[in-house]
Amino acid sequence: MQSKNKAKPTASERLHIARIKGMPCIICDNPAPSECHEINQGQWFTSMPLCADCHRGSLNGIHGQRRLWNVYKMDELSALNETIRKLSEGIPTRGDLSPF
Repeated sequence: MQSKNKAKPTASERLHIARIKGMPCIICDNPAPSECHEINQGQWFTSMPLCADCHRGSLNGIHGQRRLWNVYKMDELSALNETIRKLSEGIPTRGDLSPF
């Protein structure tokens, strides 16, 4: 659902959002599709995949009591780090790139 207070995502942001939603929950590993949680509203490239419970759940969710987040000792920055790590798996490193 698009908030009235933020601009529509650009084409590259929409692609990134689709990749995020196609990942399992970064907290509990529930399978995709996931919801895309932005750390700061409208900043899509600093978002992470969360299942509905880890996102909006009143007990476990980031917008609730964060109980599951606390069990796994995760905050938004550590969840973002794990998201970036998983997104970068399979991307060749500089040494793996063929010369152009």
